[in-house]
Amino acid sequence: MLQEFKKFAMRGNVIDLAIGVIIGGAFGKITTSLVNDVITPLLGLIVGRIDLTSLKIVLRAASETDAGLAITYGVFLQNVLDFLIISFSIFMVIRFINRFKKDEEEAPAAPPAPPEPSSEEKLLAEIRDLLKEQGADRPA
Repeated sequence: MLQEFKKFAMRGNVIDLAIGVIIGGAFGKITTSLVNDVITPLLGLIVGRIDLTSLKIVLRAASETDAGLAITYGVFLQNVLDFLIISFSIFMVIRFINRFKKDEEEAPAAPPAPPEPSSEEKLLAEIRDLLKEQGADRPA
């Protein structure tokens, strides 16, 4: 069983997936920081620092013995807005990266070398040349 697990874990796909998850986690931190520390403050400056998280519908007011009950739809709206900002930011980053890839792809590749003729093709070419020589020696 240990040998099977080792064989499974050392497959290329599993290792590639693990690397992808680790890089994805690090990229998630970068993206979250970009949104929380750069884009959201700028957006707050533009729209007037609207705080959606305080929006709620109170179903039952809080008392001394009981906690209140409320639908905090503002938190949901804030999460939707965060998702839209994050997804747009990722789209723009990927679009920027793809521009560099296009430049690399547009570079002309060297033409492939003609294939080396096989021994059969060489032999057939020699026979063709001999037949041409014999046909040129014959009078018409």
